[in-house]
Amino acid sequence: MHYILFYKVVDNFIEKRAMYRDDHLKLVREAHTQGNLVMAGALAEPANEAVLVFKGDTPKIAEDFALSDPYVKNGLITNWEIRPWNVVVGGA
Repeated sequence: MHYILFYKVVDNFIEKRAMYRDDHLKLVREAHTQGNLVMAGALAEPANEAVLVFKGDTPKIAEDFALSDPYVKNGLITNWEIRPWNVVVGGA
C-alpha cells in the first residue's frame, strides 16, 4: 500500500529551512535507501507544500517519518496529514 504524507509549510519556508535542511535530507535519503520512501519533493509556485510518498503495510511508516523530521520538530511544518493512496497504474 502507498501512503502520501502532505506537508503545509510556514511562510518564507525556503529561507527558514536552511539550518535544518541537511538533517531533513539525511532522513529522506535513509528512508529512501531503506525502501520506505518512494519519492518526495516540494511543490512550487508557490512553495507552500511538500509531498512524500511512502510504501508500507500501514501508515505508521509515514507517521514515524513526520514525527522525526527536523522540519516538523522545529515548527517549519504548520500541518501534516497522511492519506492512503490506491495506486491504479505504476508504483510496483
